[in-house]
Amino acid sequence: MQMLQKPIKLVECPRDAMQGIHDFIDTDLKVAYINLLLKVGFDTIDFGSFVSPKAIPQLRDTADVLSKLDLSNTNSKLLAIVANLRGVQEACTHEQISYVGFPFSISETFQQRNTNSSISQSVDTVKQLLALCDKHNKTAVIYISMGFGNPYGDPWNVEIVEKWADELAGHGAKILALSDTTGVSSPEKIKEIVPLLIKKFETADTLEQSALPKVEIGLHLHSTPYTRLEKIQAAYESGCRRFDSALKGFGGCPMATDDLTGNMATEDLINYLNIKGEILNLNMEKWQEALNLSAKIFN
Repeated sequence: MQMLQKPIKLVECPRDAMQGIHDFIDTDLKVAYINLLLKVGFDTIDFGSFVSPKAIPQLRDTADVLSKLDLSNTNSKLLAIVANLRGVQEACTHEQISYVGFPFSISETFQQRNTNSSISQSVDTVKQLLALCDKHNKTAVIYISMGFGNPYGDPWNVEIVEKWADELAGHGAKILALSDTTGVSSPEKIKEIVPLLIKKFETADTLEQSALPKVEIGLHLHSTPYTRLEKIQAAYESGCRRFDSALKGFGGCPMATDDLTGNMATEDLINYLNIKGEILNLNMEKWQEALNLSAKIFN
């Protein structure tokens, strides 16, 4: 099948891993860690965010970190997260950044909580984000946050997910990452939603019959340690080939509630994909160095 021929894209997320840590991590330590990750061979490094330092104080030094990164010997691209138009504008001033990510929640409660704006206001932000990215030669990554349900009682079903994916694609989004902010996804939900969107937005036969453009579908899953592997398997078997993860599963969303719900662990993902025979072309020596250094960051 065509979906099985897509290359694997691994997005390592030190930004997501660090953002909820209370004690400030020294800028030079962040730089040393991210520089190691840049040498591993990931497709993308989600390295920082241009958001209010009041909201995420840990990442107030993102511009300083960026200025010290060594991009001379890496094929990895940089991604920065934004939460409003001001952040978009700031991210677009940095040539080193390839991707600008925006969390678009389909839960009204969480969108207010995460970006201090409504869903309708966020649609306007996405439109302006896409226009600015085109102008500055960057690619937007729109995260469909709460894509597998939410704990806030807001309406959720597969049709709502599909509706917003259609609308975001219609506005020109080229990458949509289904996001499970609070870990409510299950293998059953993943196998229901992911193939639906991949068939709709990535499969040539479907695209020929559709007015919608081709869109890359990725996954940004959060999980407890006990459910990581079953979610990775479900995602892979559903045709997903773009995965967000973080070393040792550190991090998670500080705007959410469950301390046990962290990121997907990159080492679990790597092990699974190796078993499946995927060629990842990773420098495992540099990966081990990053693992060792992580002890100083995530103590």
